[in-house]
Amino acid sequence: MPKKKVIVIGSGFAGIAAATTLATQGFQVTVLEKNEGPGGRARVFQAEGFTFDMGPSWYWMPDVFESYFNRFGKSTSDYYQLIRLDPSYTVIFGENEFVDIPAELKELYALFESFEPGSSTRLQAFLEQAAYKYKVGINNLVYKPSRSLTEFIDFKLLIDVFRMDVFQSFHQHIRKFFHHEKILKLMEFPVLFLGAVPENTPALYSLMNYADISLGTWYPMGGMHKIVEGMVKLAEEKGVQFIYNADVQKIEVAQGIANKVITQNQEYEADIIVAGADYHHVEKNLLPAGSQSYTEDYWNKRIMAPSSLIFYLGINKRLQNLRHHNLFFDEDFKIHAREIYEIPRWPSRPLFYVSVPSKTDVSVAPEGCENVFILIPVAPELEDTPAIREKYYEMVMNRLEKLTGQPIRNAVIFKRSYAHQDFKADYNAFKGNAYGLANTLMQTAILKPSLKSKKVKNLYYTGQLTVPGPGVPPSLISGQVVAEEIRKEYGR
Repeated sequence: MPKKKVIVIGSGFAGIAAATTLATQGFQVTVLEKNEGPGGRARVFQAEGFTFDMGPSWYWMPDVFESYFNRFGKSTSDYYQLIRLDPSYTVIFGENEFVDIPAELKELYALFESFEPGSSTRLQAFLEQAAYKYKVGINNLVYKPSRSLTEFIDFKLLIDVFRMDVFQSFHQHIRKFFHHEKILKLMEFPVLFLGAVPENTPALYSLMNYADISLGTWYPMGGMHKIVEGMVKLAEEKGVQFIYNADVQKIEVAQGIANKVITQNQEYEADIIVAGADYHHVEKNLLPAGSQSYTEDYWNKRIMAPSSLIFYLGINKRLQNLRHHNLFFDEDFKIHAREIYEIPRWPSRPLFYVSVPSKTDVSVAPEGCENVFILIPVAPELEDTPAIREKYYEMVMNRLEKLTGQPIRNAVIFKRSYAHQDFKADYNAFKGNAYGLANTLMQTAILKPSLKSKKVKNLYYTGQLTVPGPGVPPSLISGQVVAEEIRKEYGR
């Protein structure tokens, strides 16, 4: 009996994970990738001797990556070398207010005590709760396909729903433990940068603090794209075929069954299709009329996670007073959050993040130089012009030079920007988003767009716009979850 043919659209983390899992389960898998290489938002480019990761730069939840490779009899160490960063990152609250976040828990307790007496004891209690949420969330909840409420009708899970603070906001939850403004900013930053404001985010997501503090911040030597390279190598070992520069133009559907994927220059027959491309784009632009699961009005009512304005800089000297990861919180957190979610506009006083991977890894920059990645989280669907980008470049560089006490602009030998228009052009990103859907209560689990089409029997979705949500580890999990659903229905 011939193998069933699966076409996977897109080679981001979710697409590769789905493809590899399906190939191992006995399917014939082909991945069609619009761009010139794999990785989706985690692509890489080189210029002037610098190697730039284009998107994700934080390596959190190392257990999720290890679990992924383990399922195929491999380990992360078979493909890349991980090191734990210490300090994990630095937070800049203002001039001469640089706070290193130590990897060692005892040192972090001491830091919290220096801000707020008694807070180290409360941090221990907070982390115990967060550890439980992480254990249940990662081991049980996020691997559920969330296609029906019946998946969650389990006495233990029902108890866990309440124990995991699903119905309480992160904003309320964190203030039960801490009061000092700097501690609150430290604990809330993953929420702002990864998907929503604390007031609208379930306290369930304190599991991210556990991932940050207890599991640590890591770095794969050579850059984040080394993860992609390892995943592609493993996929190819399992028989997955990757075809690049294959821009899908149409999914052919007959009587509720998708049977063909058409690119700009070729047609591919399919028994099953997994769309790892932008969910809205697939529905609106690739499927024929009447095959959409959701209306345009539905999509327009979704709360999107931020987009990003990114600058990739090559610097011809070594920089002082910067670590591998640097969070610039010298402006008002609440104002910036409001300008992303409540009154969408370009931020008046932006927070921003700077990654300097060359502080850890000399291979990503020429000798004596620095590789610098600057990211400003911004609202999706904003006007995006060269003039606006340049305005924010100058704004950020003014603060960066002032706060770190050194001239930087005169040492820039390479500069590239990336924002809404690029996300749309490269990834067909809905409203130019960078991260997918915001992690609000009403966009969690079964309330997210379904991983299976409601109209096309053999069409499935994976990635950041479906379950479990945005971020690299969730995308990695998403690919495995959708592959398991396909195995249940079509496996031999």
